[in-house]
Amino acid sequence: MMRSVGYIDEPRLAFGGGEHIDPRRGIAAYGVYDRGAAGRRDTINVGCVGTSADVEALSNWLGRCAGRIGSVADTPQPNLFTDFPGMTKERGFFAQLSLQTGCTRELRKRDLDHALGLDARQARVEAAVELYYEEVKFLAQNRHVDVIVCVVSEDLHGQMVSVNEDDVEADADPTPNVEVNFRRELKARSMHLGCPIQLVREVTLGASAAEQQDDATKAWNFCTALYYKSGPTVPWKLVRDPHAVTSCAIGIAFYRSRDYRSLGTSLAQVFDELGHGLILRGTQVELGKEDRRPHLTAHQCHDLISAALREYRIAMRTYPARVVVHKSSTFADDEVDGCEAAIKECGIECADFVTVMDSDLALYRAGGYPPYRGTFWDIDDIRSVLYTRGSVWYYQTYPGMYVPRPIEIRVHRAELSPRAIAREVLAYTKLNWNNTQFDGKYPVTLGCARKVGEILKYLDDADRPQVRYAYYM
Repeated sequence: MMRSVGYIDEPRLAFGGGEHIDPRRGIAAYGVYDRGAAGRRDTINVGCVGTSADVEALSNWLGRCAGRIGSVADTPQPNLFTDFPGMTKERGFFAQLSLQTGCTRELRKRDLDHALGLDARQARVEAAVELYYEEVKFLAQNRHVDVIVCVVSEDLHGQMVSVNEDDVEADADPTPNVEVNFRRELKARSMHLGCPIQLVREVTLGASAAEQQDDATKAWNFCTALYYKSGPTVPWKLVRDPHAVTSCAIGIAFYRSRDYRSLGTSLAQVFDELGHGLILRGTQVELGKEDRRPHLTAHQCHDLISAALREYRIAMRTYPARVVVHKSSTFADDEVDGCEAAIKECGIECADFVTVMDSDLALYRAGGYPPYRGTFWDIDDIRSVLYTRGSVWYYQTYPGMYVPRPIEIRVHRAELSPRAIAREVLAYTKLNWNNTQFDGKYPVTLGCARKVGEILKYLDDADRPQVRYAYYM
């Protein structure tokens, strides 16, 4: 029997002086959450790598971001298009971006031309990565910089990269013996230097074209990402129920190796009460004989969860009262056994095991409009459907381009009700500090884990991954 379809209210976020559901309105009205934290820096030193024109374009863009940038004029959705207040010490982020002359490294055009003139695409990408890496290394080792912006010129972009909605990505190799990706390889190569990098296309630093975001939206996303990457900072956090027990969310996802031969390595993302993340790399996994999905052994699950909780205890000086494990595939019984053994060893009695995956089911509203974000269909005691993307009351529109598809939540074992689990999943979609539009599709536990996997595959087994998400986003 089909159960009723309901609606989950939009989770609220906490900022420096108040609460709101929208990151942009919250920062503009109340300031970033940690604006009064002890030892917090109010000047973010930015480094830059790019051609002479790229460096100039970034300098001009940072100058614009220091002042107010108006959003789309006369829009029927004013809550979707929010004016950018300017990144200054007096409001909003309560910090300023600083790009000093000595913190820029210009790439020679002849070196780029040589790299882009190589016949094989893999050779072109690796040569370009080497050019950027050497300059990133110089800045990280010889200058006081908090984050380094690598500007990708249009010549380079046209030769080897294309853009998606979040960042610069590599085109698919027509003969993929080994995955070749400029962004992922540069981030992995630079990780050991201990300074996060941000890739940005030169074209996005100029005036907005018809196919791009408006300048205010670009400023919101760009400045929020740099603020988060600059140090252990939190622009916003979830409003926590004071009566709820402390909890830790762990995401487990899988990815294939660059040569496509290995089934992949598991990884976990751990979040404390403020949303700080810790990255862990797991071990090789096998596909299940029955469902052909990746599964961990009980021993692998035990070691992975034990390591995650150990890191949590180091950060928080105590264990959480509850653990929720989000996984991108169904749980096998031995996986749950391994997780539960590790959790019980830490004296934690409350644990939930939840699968979050794309759903083949769909709901429809009268009039052809997408269902509202937060629409919840409790199918049975195990399965439910949740729209994390869809029409948004606050925006008064559906902000996407394609028909939204919901996610399916499968509760393998849980203390909380399916609706409470779904409410928590919806809340975790709002902890993405790479984008200030709050209707993310996946909870950050899994969204982050997948993004991390994209970078980890470019590291050798002997390399030590950074534990902060800032190095992967």
